[in-house]
Amino acid sequence: MANVAVYNMEGNEVGTIDLNDAVFGVEINENLVHKAVVQQLANSRQGTQKAKTRSEVSGGGRKPWRQKGTGHARQGSIRAAQWKGGGVVFAPVPRDYSQKMNKKEKRAALKSALTSKVQENKFLVLDELKLAEIKTKEMQKVLNNLKVEKALVVIADDSDNVALSARNIPGVVTASAGTLNVFDILKHNTVIATKSSVAAIEEVYA
Repeated sequence: MANVAVYNMEGNEVGTIDLNDAVFGVEINENLVHKAVVQQLANSRQGTQKAKTRSEVSGGGRKPWRQKGTGHARQGSIRAAQWKGGGVVFAPVPRDYSQKMNKKEKRAALKSALTSKVQENKFLVLDELKLAEIKTKEMQKVLNNLKVEKALVVIADDSDNVALSARNIPGVVTASAGTLNVFDILKHNTVIATKSSVAAIEEVYA
C-alpha cells in the first residue's frame, strides 16, 4: 500500500496517508492509457468540416466546347476539379469521429494514470483545501506554497470557491472525483487532491 505525505495549505507536511492499491497501486497498462487518450481527443472533434464536390458547386451545366475539333482537351464541365471555381475531389463531409471504449478499460486506464503519478511523486495530498472567498490570489498562494505550477486539482463537489478561484490560473484545471479523465491527469505535471477527494476517488474507482 502506497504511503504519501499530507500537506497543509501553507506547504508544510502534517502527516501521511495510505493509498488504496486497488486504485493507486495497479500494474500500469500503457496500451489502455494510450487508447483512452486517443478516444478522448477523437470524441472532442467536431467533425463539421465540409467542402463542395463538383455536383454541389454552382454553374457548369453545359459542356464548355464540343468534344472534338477545337484543339483543346475534352471537357465536360467548367466545375470539374481542374477548373478555377470547380469542386473538390473527395471533398470532406461532416462525420462522427467518436470512438468507443469499454467501461472496464476506461477504469483500468484511469487507475494506471493515477498510479503513474504516485510512482513519480507527482501526487500531492492536502489535509484540506478551503477558501473563504473567491480569490485567485489566494489559490495562487496555495500553489506557490506547494511549489506547483501546472496542476490538476481534484476537489470536493462543494468546493465552488476553489474552482472559481483556480479557473483564471494558466495551466491549472479543477475536477471532481467523478469527472476525472486520463488526458487531464497525464497533461498536468502534478495532481493535487484533498484527503476527502482521495476517499471519493477510492470509493468511485476501487
